[in-house]
Amino acid sequence: MAKYIDLTQDTIEQTIKEGVSLVDFWAPWCGPCRMIAPVIEQLAQDFEGKAKICKVNTEDEQDLTMKYGIRSVPTILFVKDGEVLDQIIGATSKAALEEKLNTYL
Repeated sequence: MAKYIDLTQDTIEQTIKEGVSLVDFWAPWCGPCRMIAPVIEQLAQDFEGKAKICKVNTEDEQDLTMKYGIRSVPTILFVKDGEVLDQIIGATSKAALEEKLNTYL
């Protein structure tokens, strides 16, 4: 059973430099973040071996939050080979996230 990857300042570059990654910037106090958390967990299982499903806690990783220009949570980045290709700001459906991931696979 796959689980999402918790990213930190020390692990993000190595993790997202190859392949397709979804990176969810979230915060513990954020209602919409908690609402989509089960969707992120399901995507980690559904896309195991195809894409990396990752999360960044903006409270713990403020430098990363600033580096990627995150101004509101949740913000979900779609990354391919280390390059940010797209983003979704705010809670969204599992279908919308799957569609974006499949676009970049």
